[in-house]
Amino acid sequence: MHPILLELGGLTIFSYGFFIVLGAFLAYRHMVVFAKKDYNVRSDTISSLLLLIIAMAFIGGKVLFYLEDPSLYISDPSLMLDDMGNGFVFFGSLLFAVPAVIWFLKEKKLPIWGMLDLTAFSAIIAHGFGRIGCFLAGCCHGVPTDSVLGVMYTDPACQADPLNVHLHPSQLYAVTLLLGIFLLLKWLYKRPDRFPGQLFLIYVMLYSVGRGVIEEFRGDEARGYLFDGLLSHSQFISLILISIAAVLYFHRRAAAKPSR
Repeated sequence: MHPILLELGGLTIFSYGFFIVLGAFLAYRHMVVFAKKDYNVRSDTISSLLLLIIAMAFIGGKVLFYLEDPSLYISDPSLMLDDMGNGFVFFGSLLFAVPAVIWFLKEKKLPIWGMLDLTAFSAIIAHGFGRIGCFLAGCCHGVPTDSVLGVMYTDPACQADPLNVHLHPSQLYAVTLLLGIFLLLKWLYKRPDRFPGQLFLIYVMLYSVGRGVIEEFRGDEARGYLFDGLLSHSQFISLILISIAAVLYFHRRAAAKPSR
């Protein structure tokens, strides 16, 4: 597709990096505006929170990526330092970032569930733009297909493999999923009967369901499978997150009923 977005003299702007930065900036701005509006949180507090999320998302994404093929990295640990800018698993980022966010909110004495709702919007924005970057760079691509939806990568600089073959645009499937969740949460955000934590938990459940489906179309390098190939690592994690989020959702809803 277009792994290099722009070249100006000796400066090369890569599509993936550009959209990651753009998504992070827009996610930050969204959080600043709504955290100020809803809870009167200062922008410098959000800046600190964002830096924490970025650090934990990077570590978590890498850790789960390594765990998808642990024998490879155990046999040659130096491979862990290769291409540090690529090779991340979103669920690893999520699993590391959420506890860190909760700890930060407790330290700052901020409403945990309400701020997690706002964090869900920011996560969707950053993730969605990141997936656009993936699409342009060719990573996280789909399996070969004869469908009219298929896209072909021809640029040798792309990370797609194989080239010159129509592939499912699994990255755009994820963008569509995230956009749908974002619009639903925006609609729920305006409802007077919503309860703190509702948006975040719906986000976790819907994304996990969607990710489990999209995994069936993924064709990039193996991410590891369990139960004799029945489920990928991400599908297994999706099932766990759906179960936990569903229990918390009904608990939060029941707790909110008296106040209504």
